[in-house]
Amino acid sequence: MELTKSKLAKQANCSRSSLYYKKKQPLKDWRLKVKIEDALHDHPGYGHKSLADHLKIGKGKILRVMKIFGLKPYRRRGKRRWKKAGKPQIVFPNLLQNEKILPSRPHHIWASDFTEFLWKGKRVYLATILDLFTREIVGFSVMLSHSTFLIANALLMALWQRPPPELLHSDQGSEYTSKGYVDLVQLFGIKISMSHVASPWENGYQESFYSHYKVDFGDPNRFESLGELIYAVYQSIHYYNRDRIHSSLKMSPKSYLNHYLAMQKVS
Repeated sequence: MELTKSKLAKQANCSRSSLYYKKKQPLKDWRLKVKIEDALHDHPGYGHKSLADHLKIGKGKILRVMKIFGLKPYRRRGKRRWKKAGKPQIVFPNLLQNEKILPSRPHHIWASDFTEFLWKGKRVYLATILDLFTREIVGFSVMLSHSTFLIANALLMALWQRPPPELLHSDQGSEYTSKGYVDLVQLFGIKISMSHVASPWENGYQESFYSHYKVDFGDPNRFESLGELIYAVYQSIHYYNRDRIHSSLKMSPKSYLNHYLAMQKVS
């Protein structure tokens, strides 16, 4: 039986009109992202207005691209002062600063990072693997320590039912540069990309995800047990992937994936 656009839209859980939707100038936005990242290396405290003056580009365009890619400048907080890092010892180059390497399909480029919750005086760590094309969290892990096991478990969860990505990006944290983790990534034939030292904007996707996720998640101390907290993490990531409308995608990550697959059938 022939698949009509109406049936494909229903199958993809999106509107019929969205089958005609195409992201506007993704390559131009990606090239501007690279320029902004380069500028932030020399001027890490610049906001969108200063970046617009520096790059001679409209501030509205700068702000829009910074929001899309989660780019944020360093900000001084209270008495803590930001210190410019010395010459970074790059373990692996940042391949995402190549204007030609643009996330163009599901499982093309993943990004990895971890964050922490403070629960009843204990630190609980959450590691995630984010698909840069669909913005879906494809793997995650929760532990009481930020060890290599934390990030390796997140990666193995992502690879459990998915093909390996072409490229995996992270920062240069000791967990990501450990021999055990590097060997694991390369075992699956995945290229490694890493942000420069003291350049959190180079992993802006994950930075942006965590800033919104923690607001949505709320106070961890409302849970009586660690098991309840971990269950809530699972539930909230499921909600993020399937139901929460992503501001850049205009739909949830899972709906966007279904939309993309439906478009592939139409074309």
